[in-house]
Amino acid sequence: MKMIRKKHGKRAALLGSLLTFLLVPAAFAAETMPIDLATAISRSYATHADIRKAEYQLDEARANYNAARESFGPTVTLTHSTGRGGYWDERWNTAHTLYSKGIDNTYSNTVSMTVPIYTGGQLEGARDEAKANYRSSVLGEELAYINLKKNVTDAYYTLLSAIDSEKVCRQSVADLQDHLKNVQAQYDVGVVAKVDLLRSQVELTNAQQQLIQAQNTYDNAEAALNNYMGLPHGTKLQPTEVLQYNLYDGTMEDCIAYGLTHRLDLQQSKLQVDYAKGALNAAKSGWRPYVNGVASNNWTQGNWPGDDNENWAIGLNLSMNVFDSGVTGSKVDAAKASLMQAEESYRQDADTVRLDVRNCYNNLREAEKRINTTKLAVAEAEEDYRIAQVRYANGVGTNTDVMDAEVALTTARNNYNTAMYDYNTSHNALLTSMGVEARPAGYDTGEKHVRLRYTKQKYNTTFEDTQAKAINDRVKAYEKARDARRKTDSDVTAAKAAKAADKAEAKAEQKAADKA
Repeated sequence: MKMIRKKHGKRAALLGSLLTFLLVPAAFAAETMPIDLATAISRSYATHADIRKAEYQLDEARANYNAARESFGPTVTLTHSTGRGGYWDERWNTAHTLYSKGIDNTYSNTVSMTVPIYTGGQLEGARDEAKANYRSSVLGEELAYINLKKNVTDAYYTLLSAIDSEKVCRQSVADLQDHLKNVQAQYDVGVVAKVDLLRSQVELTNAQQQLIQAQNTYDNAEAALNNYMGLPHGTKLQPTEVLQYNLYDGTMEDCIAYGLTHRLDLQQSKLQVDYAKGALNAAKSGWRPYVNGVASNNWTQGNWPGDDNENWAIGLNLSMNVFDSGVTGSKVDAAKASLMQAEESYRQDADTVRLDVRNCYNNLREAEKRINTTKLAVAEAEEDYRIAQVRYANGVGTNTDVMDAEVALTTARNNYNTAMYDYNTSHNALLTSMGVEARPAGYDTGEKHVRLRYTKQKYNTTFEDTQAKAINDRVKAYEKARDARRKTDSDVTAAKAAKAADKAEAKAEQKAADKA
């Protein structure tokens, strides 16, 4: 009997624990993680694959550029051959005064060096192509930071907007619940008709449906931001900021001028022109002679390792394509067409930058105007809802008036939140369209004064001549900054490894002390 009671007691305790877990899930929920925009961006820089892919693409482009430059140097080749041979039929061997098939071994070793002296522009063209691609990859790494910052910022603003939308829906549900209690009380004493009670219940149900949708939108926005930061998708976030209106006083003309100077994808388009020029030069090399300097030393012997009978040679090799059925001409025509495409694309991209900046700027100003109007509309809707409630409570107004006022209030609040969200995302889009840099902390290139100087310069044909130097300076600055950042990352990794080793050592010492 005691054992049965003991088992029942354990089951009751287990059942109680299970009910507690199901009824009070908040007690077992994971703690929320405070997050701000700067931290979200920093975490994304450290973990997101787009940054790593851009770095590897840059490594690949650098290796290809190095290979193109090193192709101008000498090539040394060591060749060894081993063979055995003779005649099928016996022949008179004068040296040995007898007939034999002359079967013997042959060992030879050759060291040769070839130096390209003139390739008709083939190596130069390949080098120019690789150089343009490398510079484009340097800018591409910085562009990856800019695009990732925009995406993370938009995701963060989406989360803030989802929080505001959920608050509006919760407030709407709370208001309708209070109103339903009032209608229920009046219906119970026969003051209002049942249609008022039913209409109030329907409106409350609709508001609850909107709240469920808002909660789902929040969960999705939270998961999206976690994905950018490399966190588990179910991590609970607690943003420490709210959507705010920060005045942007830049003019459209200044924004366009800045974008034409700093948009990295526009500079990449310019580098595509350089790439096409290199390809054209390489294609024309088929019409020109090739001159190589050669030097060699050869050893031949019938016994291993074949290091006797030495002879050397030095000279020039010249070759030229006299007739190839028009293949070279067709390649040159194709390269010219590619160059024209690149030049047209560059001009089109410049117009696209102008249009992109203009659209983002107009969207920013449009959202700014909506903020002012919707803010006033919220205050008016709140007053209208309060009056409708008072009139209905005093028997002067109708239940429909209250419902309409509540819908108008919810709409006004949502419109204000949407305007705030659109303003912040439009400001973020404007900065991205202008090419505003987005490096992480400690990633300084030291060329800020250069950027500011070019910012004040209007885009014209004169500036286009100086753009090649600007791109060159920027590429060098990014290279220097990237090396410094990688060194910092390696130092941080080493510090973490040392800390982990110290921790493991302390743990081992503690375990040994416990055993003793």
